Amino acid sequence: MHRRRLRPAIVALALIAGLLAPGMVTAPPAVAAPSGGKKVIANLFEWNWPSVASECGSTLGPKGYGYVQVSPPQEHVRGNQWWVAYQPVSYRIESRKGTRAQFKSMVDACHAAGVKVIVDAVINHMSGQTGGGTGWAGSSYQHHVYPGIYQSQDFHYCGRNGNNDIVNYNDRYEVQNCELVNLSDLKTESDYVRSRLAAYLNDLLSLGVDGFRLDASKHMPAADIANIRSRLSRSAYIVQEVIYGAGEPITPNEYTGNGDVHEFRYGKDLARVFRSERLAYLRNFGEGWGHLPTGVSSVFVDNHDTQRDDGGVLTYRDRGIYALANAFMLAWPYGSPTVMSSYTFSSRDAGPPSDGGNKTLNTVCYSGWECEHRWPVIANMVGFRNATEGTGVSNWYDNGNNHIAFSRTGRGYITINDEGSAINGRSYYTGLPAGRYCDVIHGTFTNGTCSGPVITVDANGWFAANIPAHDAIALHLNARLP
Repeated sequence: MHRRRLRPAIVALALIAGLLAPGMVTAPPAVAAPSGGKKVIANLFEWNWPSVASECGSTLGPKGYGYVQVSPPQEHVRGNQWWVAYQPVSYRIESRKGTRAQFKSMVDACHAAGVKVIVDAVINHMSGQTGGGTGWAGSSYQHHVYPGIYQSQDFHYCGRNGNNDIVNYNDRYEVQNCELVNLSDLKTESDYVRSRLAAYLNDLLSLGVDGFRLDASKHMPAADIANIRSRLSRSAYIVQEVIYGAGEPITPNEYTGNGDVHEFRYGKDLARVFRSERLAYLRNFGEGWGHLPTGVSSVFVDNHDTQRDDGGVLTYRDRGIYALANAFMLAWPYGSPTVMSSYTFSSRDAGPPSDGGNKTLNTVCYSGWECEHRWPVIANMVGFRNATEGTGVSNWYDNGNNHIAFSRTGRGYITINDEGSAINGRSYYTGLPAGRYCDVIHGTFTNGTCSGPVITVDANGWFAANIPAHDAIALHLNARLP
């Protein structure tokens, strides 16, 4: 959860635009990176469970996504804003996105499609409704009283700032013991609270869930998260939301012992480079820029919080340049990438398409739902990521400005031209075996055929091509024609 969650937020580039349409126990081992050969995560933000289930079979599995991240599934406060899902009132698996049975069916359907499921888990706090009320599934609650779950003694009362809200992010105690925009802050150092939170996560594990995104992790000491993780019934992938703040005492590095950590600097740095600097600067992008070590870094061009911020990241509204930035992320071997899939919004608080009772409607892509994970440039580059997993970068080229190229050694090759004009008559050394390759930026490789341009790599590993402005070419061994 972003610290500002509750405070009140085209022209496509020519060639790319055409592609965008339609008691303590022994801790389980930390899973510090997504397991298996398919590591790309699709964040289907605020999709309901039947829609996620359908998408796993129709798109995520076939396109090679390894994981789907789903929004918080527990009972929450009533309302139509997106952030109501981040205000739990109980741990019943019943929300505006569906019932427990629908959730279980979704997990099973995704597994059948070869896609693992990550749940966005809200364990730092409960609701922010001072007057209390009745939750989505009928549970009554007050700000610091949740019958049968928590009572007043289970929360922090930091005694600062009048309303107990966090004000000073340079004060570690305040950040981890005061309330994040009035959200009732759980006493995660308490054995009872830890056991209750672990029970919720274990219930999700019993339904087949494979991992958790731990919301608002920065607002809990890393040791508290470690203790809760130690109570899990089996191993699970863990990624923690810890927003970097320059000069702040709480840093993302503190949390790497528990699993992956979101690297929020990645998306902002990438946006700045694509918008106003030079792609040539990306030659050492990642750890060379002071980001987290690659093995514990979870990266994204944007997520549901940052796309509602002050314009510091690229979003679906940036169209062609957004597609290129995602193509770079999926081609570059740093961190574990998450692709955002959002709905259209015009105000910061706007919730997803819903019926009159705020129940989330089934997803209809490109009609209120942006479905960036389906954009051909992005979806096809997931296959590139899978084909090149475990390989390094070689054959780097740049023109000192906005034309770059590099190999994923022996497995793939990409060149991006973000100049204002075409790059014509140039040859590129790929290091790939000779053959005919589908350019997956512009075509889909299926059953040995390519729906777009075919690039011929010669016996010495070279090909020649013209690349229009703000465009790219990408090749990989798994899209090589017979």
